[in-house]
Amino acid sequence: MAQVMAKVYGPVPSRRLGRSLGIDPIPMKTCNWNCVYCQLGRTRRFTRDRKPFVPACTILEEVEAALCAHQGDRIDWITVVGSGEPTLNSELGAIIPRLKDSTDIPVAVITNGSLLEVREVRNDLLRADAVMPSLDAGTDDLFRRINRPRRSLTLEKHLDGLRRFREEFCGSLWVEVMLLRGVNDNEGALTAIAEHLLEIRPDRIDLSYPERPPYESWVRPTDREGQLRALALLGTAARVLPPTPPDFDFTGGDVQETLVDVIQRHPIPVEEIPHTMVENSKVQRVRRYGRWFWTSREGDYDGDR
Repeated sequence: MAQVMAKVYGPVPSRRLGRSLGIDPIPMKTCNWNCVYCQLGRTRRFTRDRKPFVPACTILEEVEAALCAHQGDRIDWITVVGSGEPTLNSELGAIIPRLKDSTDIPVAVITNGSLLEVREVRNDLLRADAVMPSLDAGTDDLFRRINRPRRSLTLEKHLDGLRRFREEFCGSLWVEVMLLRGVNDNEGALTAIAEHLLEIRPDRIDLSYPERPPYESWVRPTDREGQLRALALLGTAARVLPPTPPDFDFTGGDVQETLVDVIQRHPIPVEEIPHTMVENSKVQRVRRYGRWFWTSREGDYDGDR
């Protein structure tokens, strides 16, 4: 049974983490990138300033309540994954150690990785079991085209943070590469990414592709040929992620509220929801790849709505 929470939601199915209890430590959509493929739409709060957006005590209380409500249910990971960039929350250094001390469930952080150049951010993440940063480009021009970072952030700064974190982190470092058709899935783009990954030495390279509605309507996922090309060029640590399994659990409690709570962070195809939904102040429909998705009303997408 999914539990309605202010900043803790799920568990939801994940391509990488099985069934994941999500922690969203920042306001929608707060980020220092404005990625063309983001499933939450355009970045509304464009910043690199870290703040205690959600206090550690609030998140920890909600996690405790969620774990109590899901006793006996399968939860594979507790995942810090924000409505934007989660490391912008300056309380992570208090949240992650408390989670590790209070439960045996492993803790993951999904991040764009751009703030790993900051020592305090690296220190905040050291007790996580897995950290999953992004590397979608091997050149600065492509980095700016895909990730659209704040002007002060260069690809070299991003790479330097990833390299430094690799030297300090004892947990699992899984780098995600989001493959976009005709953008970064050609031989030249992949070779440039591969050169940087040799220096970063991640434990795993997750080859991903947009499944949910991207911010920009022109974005398309790579095809099978692009996947095979990436596997060949990025080495034996690379694997193509499978599709997200459609096993959301919306039984029990207030189904509509639970559904809305998940959709606001995790867009869902309309056909995967076995309940009647209507657009309201919290959710909307967005069309991508010939399908309709339920998404957060706060998400600002280019194209069909």
